[in-house]
Amino acid sequence: MSLLKNVGTIGGLTAVSRVFGFVRDIMLARVLGAGGVADAWQLAFQLPNLFRRLFAEGAFASAFVPLFNRHMNEGEPAARRFASEVLAVLLPILVLFGAAMMIGMPWILWLFANPELRADPENYALAVLMGQIAFPYLLFMSLATLTAAVLNSLSRFAAAAAAPILLNICLLAALFWGAFQPAGEETRQATGLYLAIAVSVSGLLQLVWLVFWMRRAGFSIPFGRPRVTQRVKEMGVLIVPAVFGAGVYQISRFIDLAFIRGLPDGSLTYMAMADRWNQLPLGIIGIALGTAILPALSRHIASDESDQAQRLQSNAIELAMLLTVPAAVALFFTGSAFVRVFMQSGAFTPEDAMITGTVVSGLVIGLPAYVLVKVLTPNFFARKDTRTPVYTAAVSLLVTVAINLYLVPRLGVLALAIAGAIGAWVNTALLYVILVRRNFFRLTPRVIGRIGRIVLAALIMGAALWYAMPIGDPYFTGSTAERGLAIAALIVIGAVSYAICAAALGVLDKATIQRLMRRQS
Repeated sequence: MSLLKNVGTIGGLTAVSRVFGFVRDIMLARVLGAGGVADAWQLAFQLPNLFRRLFAEGAFASAFVPLFNRHMNEGEPAARRFASEVLAVLLPILVLFGAAMMIGMPWILWLFANPELRADPENYALAVLMGQIAFPYLLFMSLATLTAAVLNSLSRFAAAAAAPILLNICLLAALFWGAFQPAGEETRQATGLYLAIAVSVSGLLQLVWLVFWMRRAGFSIPFGRPRVTQRVKEMGVLIVPAVFGAGVYQISRFIDLAFIRGLPDGSLTYMAMADRWNQLPLGIIGIALGTAILPALSRHIASDESDQAQRLQSNAIELAMLLTVPAAVALFFTGSAFVRVFMQSGAFTPEDAMITGTVVSGLVIGLPAYVLVKVLTPNFFARKDTRTPVYTAAVSLLVTVAINLYLVPRLGVLALAIAGAIGAWVNTALLYVILVRRNFFRLTPRVIGRIGRIVLAALIMGAALWYAMPIGDPYFTGSTAERGLAIAALIVIGAVSYAICAAALGVLDKATIQRLMRRQS
C-alpha cells in the first residue's frame, strides 16, 4: 500500500477520533469550566494518559515493531512466540506498577497539583479518587498497544486507528449526563467521577476491540509463564531508551505539570484545552506518518534497500510539511478565534478563552517540529537504535527547562508552550544532523526547494488570515449563526489563499501526488 493511502487510513480514522475529542473538550469547558473540579479532572486524567502515550504508544511500539517484523521474516510461529513472551512479562509489570500508582496517588498528585487545588481539601480528595479510578486505563491500553502493534506490523492499520473513538464516546456519555443536570458544584463533582469511570471502561473496550480484529487477521497471542528470555531482554534493552527517544513530547508534558504547579488556578485547564488544538494535526499527521513508515522502513533496512528507505523517508517528510506547515500557520493566527467560537460558553469565560487561544498560538510554533520528530525517529528505531533519539531528546528537554525557568515567571502558562516548541525544533535539528553524518538520510535539493515553497505559500495564507481576524472579531462571540459564519469565512479564506499560492508556486502537482501514491513496501 502507498504511503499516502496508509497515512490516509490512519489519519482519517484519527481525524474522526479527534472530532469526537473536540466535542468532548467543548463539553468539558462548558460543564466544568476552568479551575476547581476542571483542574482536578485534568490532573487525574493526564497521569494515566501521559504514561500511556509515553510507554505504550511511544516506547513500546517503537521497540516492538522492528523486532516483531524480524521474527515474522522467520515465520509466523516465531513471531507468535515472541509476542507471547513479551505479553507474559508485560502483564505483571503493568499490574504491579498500576497498584503502586493507585496506592500512592494522594502523594503523587501532590507533586503536580497547584496551590489552589492543594488548599481545597474537597476537590483534592476528588482528584485523588478520580486518579485511582482512571489509572487502570493504563493497564488496558498497554495491552491494547501490544495488539495494535501486531496489527500495524501486519499492515492492518484501520482497527488500531479507530480504537480511540471508543474513549471519546465513553467520555461524552458522562459529559452529556452532566450537561442535563442542574448547574452547580455537586453536578461538576459527580460528572468528574463518571468521567474517571468512563476512562477505565473505554480502555477495556479498546482492548476487546483490538483483540477481536487481531483474531480476525488470523493471529493470536497465547499467554504463558513470565520468563525473561533472550528475546525479551533484547526488547528491554530497546524499550528503556525508547521511552525518552519516542516520548519527548510526552516528557515535556510532565515538565509542564511541574511548572504549572506554581501557576494560578486554571492554568492546567488552559494548557490541556490548547493542546487539544495542537494534537489535532499532530495526531492525524505526525502519529499517522510515524506509524505508517516504521514497518516499511524496518523491512527496507533489514533487506539493505537503502534507496527505497531514502525515498520513503523523503516522501514522509515532504507530506508532513505539506500538511503541517499550513495548519500551524493558520492556528497561529486564528487559534483564539477557534477557542472563542467553540469553547467559550457556560462555565468557560471570555478570559479563559483568550488565555487558551494565546497558548494555542505558542504551541503550534513547534507543530511541524513535533511531526518531524515522529517522522525522523523511525529511521533510528528501524535500525534498532533507540539510544540516539534519547540523547537528542535529553538536549531538547534541557533547552526546554532552561527557557521555562526564564520565561514562566514572566509569561506564565504561555511560556510552557513556547519553550516546548523551541525544544522540539532543537530535537528535530539534532536528529537530522545525525542522520546526515551517519549517511542514513539526506534531504535532496528538490525536496528542500519544495519545502521552501510550502512555507512561502503558508506565510502568504497567514497574512490573509491576519487581515481577516479583526473583521470577524465581533462575530466570534455572537450568536450561534454568527459564530458559525465567522469561522467558516476564516476557513474559506485560509483554504483558498493557500490553494492559490500552492498552485502558483508548484507546491502540489500531479507528479507529486503520483509519487506519494506509489507503493512503499
